[in-house]
Amino acid sequence: MCVAFLCDSVCEPRSCRLRISKDSNFARFLCRRNIVQRKVRPIRFALSTETDTILTRLCCSNKSRVMDKIDAHLLIQKAVDSLYPIFYRRDQVTKRNLWRLLEAFRKHRVSPSLFWSSNGYGHGDLGRETLDQIYASLFDCESAMVRLQFFSGTHAIACCLYGILRPGDELVSLTGTPYDTLEQVIGIKGNPGNGSLKDFRIGFRQLDLKADGEIDLDAVSGFIRKETKLVFFQRSCGYSWRKSTTIRQLAEAIAHVKGIRPDIICFVDNCYGEFVEEMEPTHVGADIIAGSLIKNCGGTIVPSGGYIAGRTELVELAKSRLCAPGIQGGATLDHLRSMYQGLFLSPQFVGEAIKGACLISQVMSSLGFPVQPLPYEHRTDIIQSVQLGNPSLVSSFCESVQRMSPVNSYVQPIAGNTPGYEEEVIFANGTFIDGSTSELSADGPLRSPFCIFTQGGTSWMHWQLVLEDFVSRYVEDGIKE
Repeated sequence: MCVAFLCDSVCEPRSCRLRISKDSNFARFLCRRNIVQRKVRPIRFALSTETDTILTRLCCSNKSRVMDKIDAHLLIQKAVDSLYPIFYRRDQVTKRNLWRLLEAFRKHRVSPSLFWSSNGYGHGDLGRETLDQIYASLFDCESAMVRLQFFSGTHAIACCLYGILRPGDELVSLTGTPYDTLEQVIGIKGNPGNGSLKDFRIGFRQLDLKADGEIDLDAVSGFIRKETKLVFFQRSCGYSWRKSTTIRQLAEAIAHVKGIRPDIICFVDNCYGEFVEEMEPTHVGADIIAGSLIKNCGGTIVPSGGYIAGRTELVELAKSRLCAPGIQGGATLDHLRSMYQGLFLSPQFVGEAIKGACLISQVMSSLGFPVQPLPYEHRTDIIQSVQLGNPSLVSSFCESVQRMSPVNSYVQPIAGNTPGYEEEVIFANGTFIDGSTSELSADGPLRSPFCIFTQGGTSWMHWQLVLEDFVSRYVEDGIKE
């Protein structure tokens, strides 16, 4: 941060462009027709490397307007221009993932006959069975199950945990505290007797990540005990202010765990991570993974569902938990076509979501807000975190997302109690599929340091419209205490 200047009189539009003077009491403002010298007062803001810049930040005590809406548009356009090399590299990842997906479709001879769905018990559904095989091929594993009957990623993860673990077993997380909705499943929070893993005498311990966000491999050897049966990794950051866990980190950690005890099951919560990198956790040794179809793999059009993929015996245990031991099936209810098409669209929409996340990171960091990850950092999920610092700005950002959504654009996002979360959470997602974070969404718990977590976007330009709305109102209204 460095000192810049704010004019104490009204100038013409776009007059916030300036050339900094050596004299700290004066600055030369570049107006449309001429250059004028005006008395100024100092404020703090993030200064670009260029000599001519656009003022983009208010000091905490100053609510004066710094730049007009035209300047807000210019700020965002400048960010877009700087990101085109990143966008090009992201397109190459999308292309390779799309090729990998098309190879799986060809291998399993996808045809319109597979789109005919089942009802009732769902026995003998060839389209469902082929889709399972396609997921197994994509994730380079033995088996997979893709079911509409999973109504969330947490539900799919819970089926894995309840299906695999038995009384006396221990679950260990090597990526710190699991996502909020899993805390009651495990028994970290919630009322005793609600059916958590803890109620079934299944133990839980967690190993926190190191300060740099890496898994603490040096501590793993002493952390794993004889009763440890399953090691859990969460790929995304969830609602934590930390870096998400990359495929490289997972590969190193899984190899390390298997070197200690080859029989330990390595399970990865893959939500928000599919098709972001060119490999999935099962490519690097994970025994089982799970995710949601109203996130990455649904391509924004699947109405519900989730998937589990990995070693056959583990997938079968999870399947027994979803259904019942000895009972198979799962009616596809005329949604097979959307499940196939959504999977086909996934790499492309994930690519657009990543571009949008990079744009959010670039614009919000230029306004002085801490962001995670930075715009040019390697990404392993579609989540972009922004530390806004106070609840009013969290609400304001969500308002911009909701206002620019195709559904319920007139609705005012308000924080409230949500099943699975201990604290009040604010959600903005005017989506065609309720809760479909792959379409366009922003949410976050109202707790310090008041972060907003964005996901999805069928086009990065959708996020450009959201940012133009937020930045224009932010610089016009100032920071509300």
